[in-house]
Amino acid sequence: MAHSAQSSPSGARSTTRAEEPSVGALVQSAMADVSTLIRSEIELAKAEVGRSAKKAGVGAGAFGAAAALLFFSGIFLFVTIAELLTWLGLIRWVSYLLVWLLLVVLAGIAALVGRRMIKKIEKPERTIETLRDLPEVVRREAPGQRRREVPTVSNGRVQLRGSENYTV
Repeated sequence: MAHSAQSSPSGARSTTRAEEPSVGALVQSAMADVSTLIRSEIELAKAEVGRSAKKAGVGAGAFGAAAALLFFSGIFLFVTIAELLTWLGLIRWVSYLLVWLLLVVLAGIAALVGRRMIKKIEKPERTIETLRDLPEVVRREAPGQRRREVPTVSNGRVQLRGSENYTV
């Protein structure tokens, strides 16, 4: 490192380093960058996952409906319909078997609806993309400068490189 001797107006000599930031300034800059990155990633993940959580709730509710149908149908509807079929002239065990098959079909339909809703859940793709770029973002060419900008999230809108906007 080159030191230069300069004299002040009072005649005292001082040495200065050539425009290099201190270690403390570099650490502070790195901590600020990491903090901003982590906050942005968390906000992006919240925005993307919030939408998927609603779909997951609907799907889980459909699975719950399927379970409730199986349980309550075994208690109430099974006996009532089977006895009605017996009264109409069917053998008792055949009427119980037909009612059981009907209830299994209804539960299967409810489970398929729940499965379809669960499959519609979207993974947080933009969050995954930005996490893949994390090593690139952390490495900088010069203190305080990034090779790539961190996405900005505000009010459910994600702004990436340039003018690309995503509504979340």
